[in-house]
Amino acid sequence: MPNFPTIIPVVALALIDQTGRVLMQQRRLGKQHGGLWEFPGGKVEPGESLVCALVREIAEELGIGIEPAALIPVSFAANPAEPYVVLLYTACEWTGTPQCLEGEAIGWFAADVLPTLAMPPLDVPLARAVGELVGAKK
Repeated sequence: MPNFPTIIPVVALALIDQTGRVLMQQRRLGKQHGGLWEFPGGKVEPGESLVCALVREIAEELGIGIEPAALIPVSFAANPAEPYVVLLYTACEWTGTPQCLEGEAIGWFAADVLPTLAMPPLDVPLARAVGELVGAKK
């Protein structure tokens, strides 16, 4: 039987505004993938559900409130050589104004611009999925 690594679930959010723009966060420069754009989110704590983890992470990183019912699962990304699995959700409703509390910057981007951003490898297929989703809503 092969020895598989422990899976580390990571939740992320594609926050989409009324015009179809997507909020992205630039990673802190001193961290792995520093300076690259990513979907905000983070690791799921032991005993925490995926949705509860995402609501917590978004409050910590962006200072906004998200109702669990507003979260819609979209896609996931993984690299067989790494233990991380990123589970992406979208939301179009939130309370408060997004602020950059943990990254270098935040920005709103048109979905067709997402593929041009420098981002960590696991965010690339997620950006494509969001682009297809936003394009289908137009």
